[in-house]
Amino acid sequence: MRKWLCCLCAAATLCGMPVYASEGGAVLYDESSGENLSDLLAQGDEAWPTVAVPASGLDIKAKGAVLMDQGSGTVLYEKGARERLPIASVTKVMTLLLVMEAIEDGRIKWDDPVTCSAKAASMGGSQIWLEPGEIMTVAELVKAAAVVSANDACAALAEHISGTIEAFVVAMNARAKELGMQDTQFVDCSGLDDSGYSCALDVATMSRELMMHKDIQKYTTIWMDSLRGGQSQLVNTNKLVRHYTGATGLKTGTTQAAGHCLAATATRDGTSFVAVVLGCATTDDRFNGARAMLDYGFSSYVTYTPPTELMQLSPVKVLGGQAESVSVAVDMPQSMLLKKGTQTAVEPQVELAADLEAPVLQGQVVGTWRLCHGDEILCEYAVRATEEVPCKNFRYAYSLLVAALLE
Repeated sequence: MRKWLCCLCAAATLCGMPVYASEGGAVLYDESSGENLSDLLAQGDEAWPTVAVPASGLDIKAKGAVLMDQGSGTVLYEKGARERLPIASVTKVMTLLLVMEAIEDGRIKWDDPVTCSAKAASMGGSQIWLEPGEIMTVAELVKAAAVVSANDACAALAEHISGTIEAFVVAMNARAKELGMQDTQFVDCSGLDDSGYSCALDVATMSRELMMHKDIQKYTTIWMDSLRGGQSQLVNTNKLVRHYTGATGLKTGTTQAAGHCLAATATRDGTSFVAVVLGCATTDDRFNGARAMLDYGFSSYVTYTPPTELMQLSPVKVLGGQAESVSVAVDMPQSMLLKKGTQTAVEPQVELAADLEAPVLQGQVVGTWRLCHGDEILCEYAVRATEEVPCKNFRYAYSLLVAALLE
């Protein structure tokens, strides 16, 4: 790969418009991205340093922007978060989500052979130039979609899962509704048609959902790779994948109507964020905007996992029940996002009912668990009964009597 890269960079320098690798076949990348291939290949490998930016100081040059915590879904920064906008190839985040869910459900497999139809091969824009009848695996098509935003690969995947692209788009919109994406309407599986729309908040929501499928990172973190036995070289136009420490993806998108868009994801020390920018005037604006939000997130927040002993609660007494007490548990995630500096001095506070009247239902709220930093409540969660406690009745009293007589 290094030898191939050196030859390709040399070709880029000499020609200015590299089309073929000297040791391989065609060089494929998202040509609609606004990026210049020779510039992408010539840039150094150094990671961008983290810059601490206060939320009030963020100046995101985008029509819509959102910074979201991947763990909790908490929105930490927003600008025009619900403005409906075309999102170009960022649409493929939902396409990839449905692919990952189909794999997880067992409906398709990574090594399934997929035969390209004439319709899939006819897609315009960024593509890997699939021929009608050409066969690739699901894994290869996912790589093509994630790395070079291949519209033909997305169409082939859509047909493989749903039979037709149209049926797949119906599934995309149904899934968006399930995720609460109120300001989204998909019209294709690739984003070529700018009559579809979404918003920064909805894009962050579906990006967060996709990143819950860890296997997708095998593809969204690729900077350079190949298909067809090395005959098709792939170059990712998402600069963060190469330059930003902890980058895990995710998807660029560019059309004249949508402008420059990006859904970016990154993880450091167990903390993960989604940064979305839509409708940027330049490609630099989208990468600088996403980077600034990610920098702000990593410099300002940390993921905190409470020690097990803080979560252990005593049972609550039950009056008039078939058990004298009921065990309880905190209804909370395994970890939470806290402001940096607070995690070393947090204290739990628990409010529990002194006793409960039977019947007690499983899942019934019986108190509140809070995590505090001084007088500040950082977060709070419900405490629930872990089991059911029915009322005492004649049958219960009779069973006790029989048990006593048999002793």
